[in-house]
Amino acid sequence: MYDTRGSSGTGWSRPALVDDGPVAADPWSAPVIGYAAPGPAVQAAAAPTSDDPWARVGATREPTAADRPSRRGAYALREARRSRPRPGALVGAAAGIAAVAAAVGGATGVVVADRMDDLSPGTVTVVGADPAVLAERPPDSVAGIAAAVLSSVVSVTVGQGSGSGFVISDDGYVLTNNHVITGAEGSDAIEVGFFDGATVTAEVVGRSPSYDLAVLKVERDDLVPARLGDSSGVVVGDPVIAIGSPLGLESTVTSGIVSALDRPVSAGGQGETSFINALQTDAAINPGNSGGPLVDAAGRVIGVNSAIATLSMGTNPGNIGLGFAIPIDQAARTAEQIIATGEAVYPIMGVRLDETFVGPGARIDRDEDDSPAVTPEGPAAGVDIEPGDVIVEVEGRPIDTPEELIVVLRAQQPGDEVTIVVDRDGEVIEVTLTLGSAVG
Repeated sequence: MYDTRGSSGTGWSRPALVDDGPVAADPWSAPVIGYAAPGPAVQAAAAPTSDDPWARVGATREPTAADRPSRRGAYALREARRSRPRPGALVGAAAGIAAVAAAVGGATGVVVADRMDDLSPGTVTVVGADPAVLAERPPDSVAGIAAAVLSSVVSVTVGQGSGSGFVISDDGYVLTNNHVITGAEGSDAIEVGFFDGATVTAEVVGRSPSYDLAVLKVERDDLVPARLGDSSGVVVGDPVIAIGSPLGLESTVTSGIVSALDRPVSAGGQGETSFINALQTDAAINPGNSGGPLVDAAGRVIGVNSAIATLSMGTNPGNIGLGFAIPIDQAARTAEQIIATGEAVYPIMGVRLDETFVGPGARIDRDEDDSPAVTPEGPAAGVDIEPGDVIVEVEGRPIDTPEELIVVLRAQQPGDEVTIVVDRDGEVIEVTLTLGSAVG
């Protein structure tokens, strides 16, 4: 049963979920493991004169120290079939969701230059490239944005698996997905590789299984943090680029658009389930991209790449144009909590949900011996919510499934007041409650 009283949602289980999680040593043959700050708003150009969608937004200067956040953080899908379409639906039953950490090793066709000294602003250098053909690129082009952001993106290796991450402070904090580092137990060291070729060992500052985020710390004080954007200002059709290490191919850049907003996505791994109100993109995301940044046309991080949809549960799931990222607004809040206290919190309403209910809506379970469905003295206990009530709407957003309710609640913050509409045997009741909190 779903339990929104403080669990991470691990009681819910559905088929066809795959994480883009760590890939085995041979990325070409091994199966993928099964489990799937606020900044300045983007300013559109008044009168675009180019067909290039990247020309709509100006990235007119290199990041300055004032642009860089200090200690600010950035964090599978399945849409359930439904008889009526709705923007917040979970994705078609034929698609699985895969988390995106990749295999270590693999055949690498090109290697990004390991010396930052060799790079001039707006220039991307590739080993083996003819220097004669290297040229400056406009800062608002994909190449220009990539050149500005790549130095902030890292690869994260744990044992035989790997993923991505990015620097969020100049004194060594790095943000990645929790599922990328889940296997880091005992003697398994977490290695972080940088664009300049250096590789250092990282320590885990803290992690949040509920939001699939983790913060690492490395001993370097010369890092360039990524600039954080504002995911609340993103609209469908905005151009984006994804950067990371798919299949162990470090510093890979792909581009696309924001395909949809507010996608209810479940991700995570090894018994830990996260619920995310995700950004959807068609930028190519593959195993190994997990934890890397999704960047807007001004070079600001708007999401943390975390999951992909796949057509089957077979080996080597890859990109089909359906990738999902944790909005940076949520990721930043979680990272800040982890850096400040070593742990993160998420909002709860204090009820246990009935996993057998097929909807529409999310039904509160019946009381069991020594286990009330509505937590005594919890947020829901103080308002008119009872066992058996069916939650059909939260903050004006229709609810079709239990996981959809959890995703909508997780998009809020502890202490927020939310308006909830319930159906009680045909009677519609509206209540307002203040969300509580749990650690995880």
